[in-house]
Amino acid sequence: MTHSGRFHADDVFASVVLQAALGPIDLVRTRDARIIGEADLVFDVGGVYDPEARRYDHHMRDLPRRADGTPYSSVGLVWRDYGRDALPQLVPDIEAETLETVWQEIDNDLILSIDQADNGIGPVSPGHLALLVEAFNPTWDSTKPYDTAFGEAAETARGVLVRACRQAHASARAAVLVLAAARQARDPRIVVLDRKLPWEKAVYEGGLDEVLFVIYPGEEGGAWYCRAVPPEPNSFGQRLSLPETWRGLQDEAFSKAAGIEDGVFCHPSGFICGARSRASTVELAERAIALGAGGAG
Repeated sequence: MTHSGRFHADDVFASVVLQAALGPIDLVRTRDARIIGEADLVFDVGGVYDPEARRYDHHMRDLPRRADGTPYSSVGLVWRDYGRDALPQLVPDIEAETLETVWQEIDNDLILSIDQADNGIGPVSPGHLALLVEAFNPTWDSTKPYDTAFGEAAETARGVLVRACRQAHASARAAVLVLAAARQARDPRIVVLDRKLPWEKAVYEGGLDEVLFVIYPGEEGGAWYCRAVPPEPNSFGQRLSLPETWRGLQDEAFSKAAGIEDGVFCHPSGFICGARSRASTVELAERAIALGAGGAG
């Protein structure tokens, strides 16, 4: 049960989470205190926050807050208590060992941003998800019922949540593979992956402080890449840059400078280079480390 009339992102997403966690539910939207009092579960209305009684309102002076003091919205509360149960429905192939990681990532990003927007403590740009959901509300001159509009908003919200959860799941699975490759590495400074996948999360959050280069195949085949690891996320520098004498060269010129037979290129900035075989690309990383050229970028 939630309130009738105009809706926001938090009550729309909360309904989606509950549908996934509990299965088909009879969602009633009302402000009738008697009906609210008889409901099995209430969110975003009723003036009561009591998880044991399944009451999840947050519109009171002593409102529920996160550990860092951020006020919860209704979806933050519902995701906290029902998100883990919802995930197997949102991501049917999720593994037990990645579920908590996915739950946390969604909570830190999508859910927190709605909490902040709903409580007026975070920036809400014109393209913010909260405003996009609110745009489903009927305009002043529309005859569309609010409940119909709420259902349309919920359908879109479910698509957003499913995709966000599947992206987070893919990221968590990638981290597992990167950490496994790091454990098997002949040289702890070089991680070789069998496919291209996001490796940054595992490097920075998995304690891979020694890794200087990550090697992976191109998406279309025919080339392998040696990527220098930045010193921190979103940095344009490198823990160790590729040698100055390689930079900006291609094909035969690059192969000659690097001492391999099948080189493809080295970027002028010295953060990535490539060859046509895995063995040569690993050799590029080994030569770059041996030369120690460029230092920390």
